[in-house]
Amino acid sequence: MKTYRTAQVAQIIGIHPNTVRLYEELGLISRPERRANGYRVFTDLHIAQFCLARTALRVEVLQNGLRANAVEIVKASAAGEFDRALLLTGRYEETLKSERENAEEALRIAGEILSGAAPEDGGTMMTRKEAAACLQVTADTLRNWELNGLLTVKRRQNGYRVYSAGDIRRLRIIRALRCANYSLAAILRMLSALTWDPAADIRQVLDTPGEDEGVISVCDRLITSLDAAIRNAGELRDQLNHMKIQF
Repeated sequence: MKTYRTAQVAQIIGIHPNTVRLYEELGLISRPERRANGYRVFTDLHIAQFCLARTALRVEVLQNGLRANAVEIVKASAAGEFDRALLLTGRYEETLKSERENAEEALRIAGEILSGAAPEDGGTMMTRKEAAACLQVTADTLRNWELNGLLTVKRRQNGYRVYSAGDIRRLRIIRALRCANYSLAAILRMLSALTWDPAADIRQVLDTPGEDEGVISVCDRLITSLDAAIRNAGELRDQLNHMKIQF
């Protein structure tokens, strides 16, 4: 089997030599043998392990432990446990698909609420505590949404906030999207777009950050990111199957 020095591995994979050593320390590759002079000796198996790790770590979606799942797959491969790594990959892919379904379900619920298909609340005004109980969220969650500009709440003369039926309707939309891990920025973008155009395509708006939004997170384009992660899981499975046969 062909062997490689640290610098050669770094050049092949396209990383810094220090990163090669870091992967070893983190258990993302199997420990290479060392020559009498202490130099590491890498093989084609290590090259494949590096490629697998790079594929796994390319995924940006982090919610619900997905990054940790990807790392677990890589470590199982580094330990030579290819069958276990493939089993973990299958579970990882199913979790990603479930996240994708949750994102779609949230869109459906939001669409129903916007269209009036979902039941409306009555005309009674609610306090923050009552609104939180109605929505099954905490008062701090409502406060956070308000601070992030998702909702402007009216106040009584005594200064207490009151929530109208329209506010509750809007909050139901926010809750559905947040439960599916859409970012606050994406939700605000959608709500702002609907203010200007009630017929706006909420799927497109949620998944398309504006040029003026500054730093863009994965959850600002959640569906696109999940689709990429699902394709990535397929790549991991193919790489593992190839490694299982070759090594």
